[in-house]
Amino acid sequence: MRKWEDLLTFSSIALLLILFNIHSDKLFFRWDLTEEKRFSINPATKRLLNDLDGRVNIDVYLDGPLNAEFEHLKTAILENLEEFKVQSNGQLEFRFIDPNDFSDPRQKQQFQKSLIEKGIPQTTLYDVGANGEQTQRLIYPGALITYKNKQKGVLLLKGNKARSAQEQINQSIEGVEFELASAIKGLSNQNNKRVAIVQGHSELNPNELQELSKAISDKYQLNWLTDLSQLNNYDAAIIAQPKNTFRNRDKYYLDQYLIQGGNAMFLLDKVQMNKDSIPLGGTYAFGYDLGIEDLIFRLGVRTNVDLIQDQQAGLIEVVAGNFGDKANIKKLPWPYYVYMNTFSEHPIVRNMDVVYGKFISTLDTVKSVGIKKTPLLYTSSYSRIRPMPSLISLDEIKEVNQKELFNKPNLPVAYLLEGTFKSLYANRFPPKGIELKSLLKQSTKPTKVIVIGDGDIVKNEFNPITGGVESIEFDRHRGQSLSNLEFVMNALEYLTDQDGLIMARNKKVTLRPLDSFKIREEKAFWQWLNVGIPVLITAILGVLFVYLRKKRFER
Repeated sequence: MRKWEDLLTFSSIALLLILFNIHSDKLFFRWDLTEEKRFSINPATKRLLNDLDGRVNIDVYLDGPLNAEFEHLKTAILENLEEFKVQSNGQLEFRFIDPNDFSDPRQKQQFQKSLIEKGIPQTTLYDVGANGEQTQRLIYPGALITYKNKQKGVLLLKGNKARSAQEQINQSIEGVEFELASAIKGLSNQNNKRVAIVQGHSELNPNELQELSKAISDKYQLNWLTDLSQLNNYDAAIIAQPKNTFRNRDKYYLDQYLIQGGNAMFLLDKVQMNKDSIPLGGTYAFGYDLGIEDLIFRLGVRTNVDLIQDQQAGLIEVVAGNFGDKANIKKLPWPYYVYMNTFSEHPIVRNMDVVYGKFISTLDTVKSVGIKKTPLLYTSSYSRIRPMPSLISLDEIKEVNQKELFNKPNLPVAYLLEGTFKSLYANRFPPKGIELKSLLKQSTKPTKVIVIGDGDIVKNEFNPITGGVESIEFDRHRGQSLSNLEFVMNALEYLTDQDGLIMARNKKVTLRPLDSFKIREEKAFWQWLNVGIPVLITAILGVLFVYLRKKRFER
């Protein structure tokens, strides 16, 4: 009888184990016990992955010999992708590839060239070996995502280059989830938001917005809109560097669009000048009226008629005499071309690299009931304000190094405005031809508006050397990569994002650096300790075992 009971117990346990193994993949769970929840992903990312209706393949090209910092980045990418795979219900696969692992140099060169063309630029990795020798190697810290015959390259080494290498890697680790999820979202067509670029007031044209319009088209449904009465058909509107005054009717349509929960981005230049005359002795700059200043004022921001100068300046080509029979052209810092790498902690701009603006105007906040105002972007600690009208001359280059003149630190040049507001037309008659009964006097839904004191950050300027246009992602004079496009696309993501995917940019990973001096001083001690303690414990257990065995048999 006892034998049958034991057999029944054994069979029951075996059956339970078999059933558990069969259903274990459906009973998956994990706990993230880290302080900053570094192994958890955003709920919006989970929904995105759960809704995938096709296979996603991700090739990560950060592999091969790496230093400690890039190993940390690789580990973070691996951890995120493992979590992505779990949440995708088996729809996502990934692998790591070493782009330097080719026996044929020609194939290696062609492959690496293809990575650059797909948006994964190379980075030079410098490392020091154990015996002090220096090594140099090209790496490609990015991934290629494939979904339903569509591909997108994603650069995963982001962050502010003004910070240390370790801090930049840490910032990149914090952004891995968003960069991967955002790319998957764009490829999977889960984003059906409609975006309008407003035209009809001498705004930047399609040729001047080549990069921005392409980036928007890759992710959203884009239209160029001249009839502002149709704004309500769009999730967001972009008004980029208008030069002509808005008619009252167009301003009314903008007002009513925002009142009903529409979202907008204003990139405004408040000063006009003849830039071609600057090298010819200078030109006077004047403010001008765009006709929408009162609407933006109602939202809580005043756009000022002035220009910012900054010691953290871009370069301008200046003819400095002759060199033989040719003009001697030098590149000198031009204080009206401003490098900005001071940001708030908002997810739109968190961990971002430098943004480059030209002839920027300041913004002030004013009281506006129901509107929350968040500064996004600042100038450096050494700025100054030039009121208009004023003479703009190359002679001002001489003042760049006069530190005492630049006494207005960290001027905000971009604001996010969120909330509800009272219509500009609440106590006015609507424009002629529009019925009074159609006027909405108070917000029916919260709106989100971003105001930027510069339109040039999105402008592809003409390049006289190549005959093409300048990229807004690279400054050829300084050889500096820029985050202008990333800034505007993150802003647009925030304006249109109802799922909260961009909040993944809020992830924080705390740096816990080791004391390098203490490591060197105590290295031998800890090595011997780690080797000696296990041996000592084993020896003690062995002696104890022999002693107890001897005592047992003595009885």
